[in-house]
Amino acid sequence: MNQGKYVFAQVTSFLDPNDFLKCVKRYAGNYKIRQFTHWHQLMCLVFGQLCNRESLSDLVTCLDTQRGKWYHLGLGKSLSKSNLAYANANRDWRIFADYAYLLIEEARRVCIGQADFTLDISGNVYAVDSTTIDLCLGIFWWAKFRKRKAAVRLHTQLDIKTGIPNFIHMTDGTVHDVNFLDVMEIEAGSIYVLDRGYLDFQRLYRIHSSNAYFVTRLKNNTSFRRLYSRRTDRKTGVICDQTIRLNNYYAARDYPEMLRRIKYRDPETDKVFNFVTNNFELEPMEICQLYKYRWQIELFFKWVKQHLKIKAFWGHTENAVRIQVYTAIIAYLAVAIVKAKLAVARSNYEILQILSLTLIDKTPLNELLNSDVLQNIKEQKYKQLKMF
Repeated sequence: MNQGKYVFAQVTSFLDPNDFLKCVKRYAGNYKIRQFTHWHQLMCLVFGQLCNRESLSDLVTCLDTQRGKWYHLGLGKSLSKSNLAYANANRDWRIFADYAYLLIEEARRVCIGQADFTLDISGNVYAVDSTTIDLCLGIFWWAKFRKRKAAVRLHTQLDIKTGIPNFIHMTDGTVHDVNFLDVMEIEAGSIYVLDRGYLDFQRLYRIHSSNAYFVTRLKNNTSFRRLYSRRTDRKTGVICDQTIRLNNYYAARDYPEMLRRIKYRDPETDKVFNFVTNNFELEPMEICQLYKYRWQIELFFKWVKQHLKIKAFWGHTENAVRIQVYTAIIAYLAVAIVKAKLAVARSNYEILQILSLTLIDKTPLNELLNSDVLQNIKEQKYKQLKMF
């Protein structure tokens, strides 16, 4: 039942402050901090993410007009632009990263079955990719990318079954995508769907040695020999299903085991794809469908860039950028948890748009997100008059 809470307070009630306090104590974050705590900092940044503020000045100016509501919104009483800017620049970003991973565990637990995943696969299925965020070299001098350009790269492992990012690693723009496989933890029995840019046989063999599976695409110049072929139904688009070995000396040394190659022609685009995997149990069409699900991570990057603030940063230091990235992920997870626990039929985009206008309203959250659009509902036993 609604206790007169603001919508923002109702949303943040799904975030456990005790778990966040454990992350703060882990890095001794409360040292010499009296009033503007890490939790107040997190609440301010999440508020800015949900209401789509363009800058730190924009956020503080808007909140300054609501000074009488700070306590009830959980923002503390010492909010100022200088305090928030200093906190973003100097407080340990790992506190927010650890809390984001705690929320990831909860979100994956409550959001199971939310994503549109139809394959009957018992293990976890992950899509791995990265996105580049362009920056100004004169301001973000630490984010090396090109001679006259700066950028950071977000390497992400997305749980396809839930639509929740499982692991996020931020680097400067010069780090190649394939290096993410070195820091990524491999789960036995899971399937990793990778783009062709991750085709490194030494790293793929690490996945195979960890009793996990991968699905990726072969490059055109990859040399291999066919050992034998399986019978396929070409009406489905599968041209061949082969067991192969690599011919190149270094590639064969890095991956000495057999591989499975599936050649598939997409009937919609008439494009031909050469998939390679170490999974010999799934049907060839299931392998092709798994790679098609990889597109979900592209949609995730697009959604985060369009609807959360990770392209225009509120601080110039590396620490401030990392804090903003992880608070954006926390805001995304909060929306996903609210949607799952309240059984909201709306999309994440619609929920975020509603919250952006109602954060300081006192409407019950369940009523706000689950209410039907009146103009789309026809009255019972209505009679429409005819003009002609």
